[in-house]
Amino acid sequence: NCFLVVSLPASDKGDERSEGDDVEVGGIRGRAALQRLDNVLNRNALNWKPASAEEGFEIVRRRLFEPLAGADAYKQRDVTARAFADLYRAQRQEFPAACREPDYERRIQAAFPIHPEIFERLYSDWSTLAKFQRTRGVLRLMAAVIHSLWESGDRNPLILPSTLPIDDARVQNELTRYLADNWTPVIETDVDGNNSLPLRIDADVPGLGKLSATRRVARTVYLGSAPTKAMAQRGIEDARIKLGCVAPGESPAIFGDALRRLVARATYLYQDGARVWYDTQPTVTKLAEDRAAALVRQPDKVALELERRLKEALRARGDFERIHALPQTSADVPDDYDARLVVLSAEHPYAKGDENPAQEAAETILKTRGNAPRLFRNTLVFLAADKVRYQDLDDALRRHLAWQSILAEKVELNLDPHQTKQAEMQLKAAEDTVAARLPETYQWVLAPEQATPHATLEWKEIRLAGTGTLAERAAKRLRNDELLVMQLAGSILRLHMDKVPLWRGDHVSVRQLAEDFATYLYLPRLAGPSVLTGAVEAGLAALLWETDGFALADSYDEAAKRYVGLQPGGGTASVLPESAALVVKPAVARQQLDAEAPAPPTTTGEGAQADGGPALSNKEEDEPPAAERKLRRFHGAVDLDPTRTARDAGKIAEEVIAHLVGLVGAE
Repeated sequence: NCFLVVSLPASDKGDERSEGDDVEVGGIRGRAALQRLDNVLNRNALNWKPASAEEGFEIVRRRLFEPLAGADAYKQRDVTARAFADLYRAQRQEFPAACREPDYERRIQAAFPIHPEIFERLYSDWSTLAKFQRTRGVLRLMAAVIHSLWESGDRNPLILPSTLPIDDARVQNELTRYLADNWTPVIETDVDGNNSLPLRIDADVPGLGKLSATRRVARTVYLGSAPTKAMAQRGIEDARIKLGCVAPGESPAIFGDALRRLVARATYLYQDGARVWYDTQPTVTKLAEDRAAALVRQPDKVALELERRLKEALRARGDFERIHALPQTSADVPDDYDARLVVLSAEHPYAKGDENPAQEAAETILKTRGNAPRLFRNTLVFLAADKVRYQDLDDALRRHLAWQSILAEKVELNLDPHQTKQAEMQLKAAEDTVAARLPETYQWVLAPEQATPHATLEWKEIRLAGTGTLAERAAKRLRNDELLVMQLAGSILRLHMDKVPLWRGDHVSVRQLAEDFATYLYLPRLAGPSVLTGAVEAGLAALLWETDGFALADSYDEAAKRYVGLQPGGGTASVLPESAALVVKPAVARQQLDAEAPAPPTTTGEGAQADGGPALSNKEEDEPPAAERKLRRFHGAVDLDPTRTARDAGKIAEEVIAHLVGLVGAE
């Protein structure tokens, strides 16, 4: 009546020889003894197989937890299992297909309060390690995990792979005792620890830090990938990472973002398609980090890359005639009539407060051109980088240059195909980051302005937003704030000419007006001289030119005291910015026109004219002469911009309809 129990090492793999197997079995002689025992026992034996994952649920629950007490406890368990199952079914594209099956809810209930994914990883991946014992190893690990979570007062509904406290020394010891010693620095650097990368990422990104998303992703990846180093298919899939992290009420996209950031910066984390894993060998990411850090001591390389990218981004000029990118001195910005955007160097960033390097540099360029004073100041607006945002842009530029250099030296660095692919992916990600941070950094427009001719210079600081290139965003905002005028009405030009005034006596040349608008900050900032000439032509064409417009003359004859080629309003003319043509006051023009008008013919008697011409008929005598007839109907045409119809209609109302209001009989 004897009962003999013989436990054979479960790590024996038949003909497969490994160092772990020899340790378990006892070397070559131990293996021979094992084969003899196996031969004897197999003649008449009842073989017990190691515990399966399903049985592991019960073993751990019975050994580490008291039984559920009462119907309320079972109800809470079922509610929790149902919440997780509903999450997996509602977002089925984010999780493995097996999680959508009804049986998975039953598995959650059986493993409660431990998530089945933990047992899946331990029994499927960790049990392949020679030293890991399925039952005893799982019990030791989960006992340490539960004790640590109990001490810290963890309130999560289930113990997920992402909630394993790997930073706890006892838990970490259970997760490294079966692995090589060089896994410890991997955990401290890239998985979990006081100075680990996931904690820094969570601290830098509030949206991730609120859920400790990066830390939870790193824990899940470590549990699912550390024992797969020797396997043909390494790592854990993206869907299983989310399965190990996401709880009801949380968005899987947050953890996807955390994974992307972690892969981009981790030293020991690899990615191939949808699979991610940790390894004890540093990735090319570490090399890129070192090279990016070394570029801090080489600011010239970063400055050249920034200059190249800015010039490329500023090829689309928007409404500016010219753009001056990163001038070294004020002499690099010409002194001309047209409005231009000056992009300041990153050495002169915008900062709020008393010390504002961007404003100081802009004021220097505004007032001088080299050693001479600048004449045309009302043509310049400035674009500056935000001082705080520039740090992020500088970091992105250094990373881009680092990855670029690694790919350029892939032969010398002996990169394998996977590392080369990783470097290419990281270079593309760095390129996208730089492209996104460039407009975020250059977001401040500084526009000089002056309320009146005697007021002091003031700077209007405008923060840009929206889409488009740098120049397009700046021009759009300046137009909206009426700091860059694309079209000027003739009546508005007349208003400024009378108010300032801009007249030089009874007239002023078109060339002088162009200089005035380019010089004085209290006048509207015109996009170019063509805006002024358009306003002159509009003022000349106005029907009510004597009140809202002006006349035009070719020149003024000092000897004869008259204007040569005087053209009254109501007509059309083509005016050039550099033209010497004169804009004449309407009253002066009217006086000359009336004085030089031919006298009407006179009659000496009925039916006869003074010059002896043919007699007028009675009908003709009854009608007033053409010069005395009062016009009753007027016709005009104007081109409308379909995108600014309301604006143009307002101008028509201002320049035409407003003058008819109050006139008796006017329609």
